[in-house]
Amino acid sequence: MRHFLSVNDLSVGDIRKIFSLADKARRGASIGNVEGTLALFFQKPSTRTRVSFESAMIRLGGHSIYIDASTSQFSRGESPGDTARILSLYVDFVAARLYRHVDLEEMASFSHIPVINALTDLEHPTQALADMYTMKEVKGTCEGLRIAFIGDIATNTANSLMLAATKLGSDIRLVGPKNFRPNAEYVAMARRQGSVEIYDSVAKGLDGADVIYTDTFVSMGMEKEAAKRRRLFRHYRLDSRAVGYAKKDAIVMHCLPAHRGEEITSEVLDGQRSVVWKQAGNKMLIEEALLGFLG
Repeated sequence: MRHFLSVNDLSVGDIRKIFSLADKARRGASIGNVEGTLALFFQKPSTRTRVSFESAMIRLGGHSIYIDASTSQFSRGESPGDTARILSLYVDFVAARLYRHVDLEEMASFSHIPVINALTDLEHPTQALADMYTMKEVKGTCEGLRIAFIGDIATNTANSLMLAATKLGSDIRLVGPKNFRPNAEYVAMARRQGSVEIYDSVAKGLDGADVIYTDTFVSMGMEKEAAKRRRLFRHYRLDSRAVGYAKKDAIVMHCLPAHRGEEITSEVLDGQRSVVWKQAGNKMLIEEALLGFLG
């Protein structure tokens, strides 16, 4: 029994195995049955992660239960550890979307069943797997790719993507405001595996990129900072001018939800270079593969 809290919980071989299982799932081939129940324990809203996990579990022959944490005893002070002990008695997997990564770690330490990170303040590792799987599908390989992540370079998505990209042989560039820095711990971890560069110039940061990636400027839980963050990142919007700095065959990615006209224009999001909808669809395949792998 193992947990998946961070991209670093997987070896390169593990990721390749998950990608192989996802390929089988794409072809409609069986990757085995998971005749159990998945608890989706969420403190934060979700569309893609919730529905893709539920659909993945159904495709594997299992079931899922959605638990809004605000309606559970967790909201009244029950500890993450005690919550995990209880869930371990009733279900076979837990996918938890929590505000604090430390709460997820506590859940895992007391859980007798696999705990999966469905997003915390520090990481979004299932998203990173889907991202790299999509790059491999479209580009043929992850090795040697130059990925430019533009905008809020301190987001949980950026943290996990840094780890996954460098682990799989891609270089990553973080492109954001001069006085806004990414998570230093994650940069250091990623640099032990590969190349991570930081730019404040959009032109220099996106120059020669194979993949351009952006995310919302206002992440969940940061709504009070919305106006400030929009001002901070306004020059890092992904529009046709910015895309023009990258390679002619560069692809555009976004983990969604997108705020059209804010971090990305509709022209780019719906344009020929965009693989955003493929990327979103691949989440279900990756989560199906991950559940099969952990099961």
